This record gives sequence, structure tokens and C-alpha cells, in this order.
Amino acid sequence: METFLWFLLVLGMLGVIVVPWVLRRRGGIRLAAPGSPDAADPEAYGFVRQERLDVRMPGPDQDLLDVLDVVQHTQEWRAAAQLLAGTPKEGELRWQRVQAFAGAASLELRDRPGAGGAWLRAWRAEAPKDAGGAAVHAEFLVQQAWRSSSAGRDDFRIILEEARTVCGEAALLAPGDPVPYIVELAVARGLGYGHEQFDQMWAKIIDRAPEHMGAHLAALHYWCEKWHGSRQDADRFAQSAAARAPRGSLLAALPLFALWEHLDDITMVRDFYRTAVVSKAMDGALHAVHSARPDDPMLAHVRHLLVHFLVGAERWAEAMHQLVRVDGHVGALPWTLSEDPAARYAIYRALAVAGYEANGGTPATLPH
Repeated sequence: METFLWFLLVLGMLGVIVVPWVLRRRGGIRLAAPGSPDAADPEAYGFVRQERLDVRMPGPDQDLLDVLDVVQHTQEWRAAAQLLAGTPKEGELRWQRVQAFAGAASLELRDRPGAGGAWLRAWRAEAPKDAGGAAVHAEFLVQQAWRSSSAGRDDFRIILEEARTVCGEAALLAPGDPVPYIVELAVARGLGYGHEQFDQMWAKIIDRAPEHMGAHLAALHYWCEKWHGSRQDADRFAQSAAARAPRGSLLAALPLFALWEHLDDITMVRDFYRTAVVSKAMDGALHAVHSARPDDPMLAHVRHLLVHFLVGAERWAEAMHQLVRVDGHVGALPWTLSEDPAARYAIYRALAVAGYEANGGTPATLPH
């Protein structure tokens, strides 16, 4: 009964949001009625039920989850400081963990105004020279600004000005660490740094971590049309990074993220997901994930965005190959822009399963 209700919910969401779009396209997909033995069932592929999908992160990081559990239950910050101290400065993982700790404190404060996130305040008060604490504090302020206010308001600017100050403190405490400057990329976007000022800050990041995918994604936001650049600026930035990306680097997937950032502007093109520019960006991202290290912390980010585009292009088998590698965690674009990331992801997953089976695929034919 639970399986039937879960499938019925997903099918209903498909009917309202996605199925009409699919049926307009060449060939379409015929979904069997709920309960039919022919109905596509994501659980048959070992996929996690929608209500159990983890919306906190794009992929697994058990060490982080264990420490977050300790910190939030005990309000003791030292486990977080120890984890960050043991995380390499130049890698992607440190940036992701700083974001996660800051996000946890910010959400605590939202849920318990005046009391939530006390462990971060204690961390800064008791260990003011701890580089990890300073980086988390800076990112916390950035998230607070974007979560509690909006660009252009006085309180938004005041919070980001404070974040910029803390970024400077964090940079002094950790020479060679790109994270304080990556945090400041969001400050630059919110405060409207000029291009020359932004380029000077970007140069500091490139000197420290030239292939940092997270930094490039943060910088890409600045160059988008909705902020301080244009579609052409964003595409130029992404294409340049992809062109110089060494083998094994996920930077080759950056043009796909540039397309995503301007999706609303260009999806009026007929068969948009089948156009040459989209196909090229998808193929570049697929090449990147195939050649990347299996433990690259940014790999899940690229796979999640690929699912969106591959489903749009009706490349069902390729979409399924990405899904089996990311399923269970949905804390990534494009799902996190939805009020219910798990539900949004489940829609695309169910559609991929239906398309895969409509073209002869089965759980037995899908390699894991």
C-alpha cells in the first residue's frame, strides 16, 4: 500500500508538471496506470523512497554527518574544528564542509531565533584564532544575508560588510587557504564589486587553487546576466575554464552550468535540449564525469545537473546511469531551488525510469 501511495503521488506530480511536456515531444511516453504490473517503479532499481532522500548534501560525507550530529546535539564546537583542521585546504571538501557547518548554524538560528547556532558563537568566542571557525562564521553571515534579506536593502549590505571583514580575518589566519576568498565571491556578488575588483580577488583564488570547481561555480554566478555580467560573459568564463581544464578535472562541465544559469532566457527554442549547444555542453560534462576521480567531492554536483538535462533531451539510459550513482542525496542544483527538493528530484527520476522502460530498459539491463 505504501509503495502504491508513493507511486501515485509521483505520478500525480508528473501529470501536473512534466508529463504534458513529454507527450508533446516526438514519440512521447505512455505511463501505465498506478498498480498496473507494467507501471514503472523507481524502487525496482534500488532507488531510495522520496521521503528518505537526504536534502542536505549532494553526495555522502559520513564524517561530516557524524560531526554535525555531535555538534547539534551537544552544542560543542570542538569536533567541527577538528574535522576542518584535518581537511586539506586546497581541496573541494573543505569548502563543502564550511558551507555545511554554516548552513546548519543558519538554519538553527532560523528555527530558534536568538538561541540556534550557539555552538558557532561559542566557537568564535573561545577560539578566535581558529581558521576554520572564522571561515564558517564568514559563510554563516553570507547565508544569513541571503536567507533573511534581499539585495539592495540596508540590512543585507550591513551583514555582507561584516562578512567581508570576517573573510579578511579568516584569510590572515590561514595563508594559502582559498576558502575565505571563495566565501567573499558571494559578498562580491551581493555588494556589487566592479569587474576590476572582482578580478583581483579571483586572482587570489586561482593562485591558491586553480582547478577548484566550487570556486568556479561561485564566480560563474557573478558573471551571469542577473548579477554583474551577461550571458556572453558567463559563457566566456565557463568556456575558458573548460578549455584549460586538465584531464580528470570537472571544469569541463562548467559550460553546462552556464546554460543552466540562463535557462529561462533560452528554452523557448524548439527542441532546446536537442540543440547543438546543449548537446555539446552535456557531452563535455559526461566526459568530465567519466574521467574524474570517483571520490571527487564535486562529482555529484555535475551528475545531478546532468540528470536534468539528459531527461530533457530524452537520453533516458544516460540519465539512469547518473541516477544510480547519486540517488539518496539531493542537496544540489537543480533540485535545491525548489521548495521541496526531494519531490522535484523524484519527478525527474520517475520520468527517467518511465522513459528507460518505454525503450526496453529493465533493472537487469542497468549496470550499477
